[in-house]
Amino acid sequence: MRDEGDTYNVVKTKHFIVKPMDVQEAIMQMNMLNHDFFVFFNDETESMAVVCRRKAGDYGLINPELV
Repeated sequence: MRDEGDTYNVVKTKHFIVKPMDVQEAIMQMNMLNHDFFVFFNDETESMAVVCRRKAGDYGLINPELV
């Protein structure tokens, strides 16, 4: 268990181009890459979002909100 003052070691940073797409295209891209999640710019909400593959085999959509 880590204390609040501990730091985490980032061992890899990845940069990628984000193109606007809908949720269905994002899921298709995630499946083509064989990844468990995919970050994309949702053209419907005009914001960043994440789709993920759930253990049951269906999909989840995460829409972050700034506070």
